[in-house]
Amino acid sequence: MLRDGAAVERLREAGLRVTAARLAVLEVLVGVNLHLDAEAVATAVRPRLGALSTQAVYDNLRALTAAGILRRIELPGSPAHYETRVGDNHHHVICRRCGVTVDVDCLVGDAPCLEPSATHGFLIEEAQVTFWGLCPTCHKHHADTLKGAHARP
Repeated sequence: MLRDGAAVERLREAGLRVTAARLAVLEVLVGVNLHLDAEAVATAVRPRLGALSTQAVYDNLRALTAAGILRRIELPGSPAHYETRVGDNHHHVICRRCGVTVDVDCLVGDAPCLEPSATHGFLIEEAQVTFWGLCPTCHKHHADTLKGAHARP
């Protein structure tokens, strides 16, 4: 969780107006230290504020992302997720079964960590690497399922 006033300070430094909704969205994402989609953010924020429309959640996520306070992660086959770890070039490992997403620090060297074989004139600022697999919980469940399938009556 952010210390008292840290969220307000962060919003003001980014040039954003401080609102109850922005504070709640930011504090939820800092508090869980996870990668949440807009629906999960809305579910976590509503008990704090009472009624808050899904559109208001999206609007605040968009404003916080544009201000550089949040990072939007877009992965194939899932809604966008948001995280508070910004300003570095880290990567992610994602469970194919349950979707849990975990940060992975840069592979080797300085950002962007990987160099393309050709830049085609682009100034490369970031490389995104996504590792896919099974988290420990899903891996155990998968292994247990396989053991059960191979057991003979």
